[in-house]
Amino acid sequence: MNETTRRQPRRLFRILLLTSLGILAGCIDQRPPPPSPEEVRAQIVRLLPVTTNDRKGWATDIYAAFSALKIEPTPSNLCSVLAVTAQESTFDADPVVPGLGKIARTEIERRAQRLHVPLLVVRSAFQIERPDGRTWDERLAVVRTEKELSTLFEELIDKVPMGRRLLAGANPVRTGGPMQVSIAFAERHARNASYPYPVEGSIRHEVFTRRGGMYFGIAHLLGYPAPYDKPLYRFADFNAGWYASRNAAFQNAASLASGIALTLDGDVLRERGGRDAGDVGPTELAVRALSANLGMDDAQIHRALQKAGRADFDRSTLYQRVFALAEQMQRRKLPRAMIPRITLQSPKITRKLTTEWFVTRVDQRHRQCMARAKS
Repeated sequence: MNETTRRQPRRLFRILLLTSLGILAGCIDQRPPPPSPEEVRAQIVRLLPVTTNDRKGWATDIYAAFSALKIEPTPSNLCSVLAVTAQESTFDADPVVPGLGKIARTEIERRAQRLHVPLLVVRSAFQIERPDGRTWDERLAVVRTEKELSTLFEELIDKVPMGRRLLAGANPVRTGGPMQVSIAFAERHARNASYPYPVEGSIRHEVFTRRGGMYFGIAHLLGYPAPYDKPLYRFADFNAGWYASRNAAFQNAASLASGIALTLDGDVLRERGGRDAGDVGPTELAVRALSANLGMDDAQIHRALQKAGRADFDRSTLYQRVFALAEQMQRRKLPRAMIPRITLQSPKITRKLTTEWFVTRVDQRHRQCMARAKS
């Protein structure tokens, strides 16, 4: 066989390889392009409840948040945002809260008692007239929305005698906007990431706008990597804190492995201010009881649990060994996510509500939205 004959199979192989790569590249190029901003906004308009006022305005602010946060606007992601917003505010950027003035007054008096300030002094201060001729008591009695109450508290701190001592850092409005996002979360997020709008007054003020409330709400709901296979666990995290669902499952595994009953609330590192065994939280105590089986000492366990708020906690040695031990004892695979068992506490809540109740309601709305997206 001469050299030319030997080269022919190799030349044929190269031709076939290049042809195959060309066909593959052509298939990749034929994939549909991602939807344009106009198409995404139009989809949001279609998915919004028909009774929503200014649906195009809502769609614009929602898409802007997805774009700024670099979150893919898949139907599931869009429906997740719409489901939470519908549950929290029925698409009202500053929803009315019944009896808000009375709730706020109760909180003020409770704080005064903790600071040993006589209630007579507090009530006298609230009889002082404001520049508009009404007393602070009269103005407080008619507040209807959290934005109004938050603004009034800021005025109280500056104008009322002892306002700074009594109210500084004690604004009872801790969530706001159409997604009822935590104001503390919004302030932390704004420090660590660029907010895409000019700030009017403060981040607290921005939360009460539609654009700001949606931006920070979407960041809290979708702006972190999570290992969940179902959206409902993100809904639980929105209510209970990032990774609460994953951490509740870890608590379940630790409880089964140790035989120690735990409240599966997702709070795995609840310290009480000290370093002795009696000062750490119940989950850490349960895990410490497994130290010999885990091959880890108390200090190693504590350091590992300090990472429970991070995305990579489920890749830690502690996490993997606790699950391996629990599954060996139970002879079955354990869930890696669970709805935290939390009773919701807030001055605004007048009946017993839980994180599970919240998740169930939002998940129902999400399913309905996904059905609309597919129709």
